[in-house]
Amino acid sequence: MLIIPAIDLRGGKVVRLFQGKFDQEKIYSKDPVKVAKHWARQGAKFLHIVDLDGASSGVSKNLEVLKKIIIQVGIPVEFGGGVRSMETISELLGMGVERVVLGTRAADDAQFLRKSWKKFGEKIIVSIDARGAKVLTQGWNRATSKTTLDFAKELKEVGFKQLIYTDVSRDGALAGPNIPGIKELISKTGLDVIASGGVADLKDLIKLKSLQKKGLSGVIIGKALYEGKFTLAEALKN
Repeated sequence: MLIIPAIDLRGGKVVRLFQGKFDQEKIYSKDPVKVAKHWARQGAKFLHIVDLDGASSGVSKNLEVLKKIIIQVGIPVEFGGGVRSMETISELLGMGVERVVLGTRAADDAQFLRKSWKKFGEKIIVSIDARGAKVLTQGWNRATSKTTLDFAKELKEVGFKQLIYTDVSRDGALAGPNIPGIKELISKTGLDVIASGGVADLKDLIKLKSLQKKGLSGVIIGKALYEGKFTLAEALKN
């Protein structure tokens, strides 16, 4: 199970939001490159970088910071937030992004989703961000008519083998991951799942690791690491 530290960017700073709410922001660093290097030193093999400005506006805003991380840190990164065109996907891959994360456009435009998969394959991954059973888009500000499970089945039909699943109600809340929701996604779709949202302590990681053989391929961790609930080195030992 891959342990992936999250770096959420807003205005060029590393922040965390509570349940995706932009008015409940905590700034952890004004130097994202320094943060990325810290996670690399602790043993990170992959980074999850989100452009929160891009997620809310529809246009990626923190690409200069992303470039610096790619060049100076030297470990693979996945990047999402405001990625809503084929051209942007190509640009990000050309910059050295290992995997591009799609959200809003993937949920709203089935034709775009199919075209993207046909052209880029596993260089893209879709993040299903949900509150309850409803998929959220536009920086988690709009609820769609799609359910998490229906969207996941749509991804499988297109050809995806893996997805990111974020329970927005638990993101940044240190309330524990949504284990039942993760289990349902894995069992009813057969897709590999990278879980995000809610990890509070090492016990949560042990619970998630028990799902590894069933199809949990990774976990994205944010606030628990930034608040010092455990170190990345400790997480990697479990």
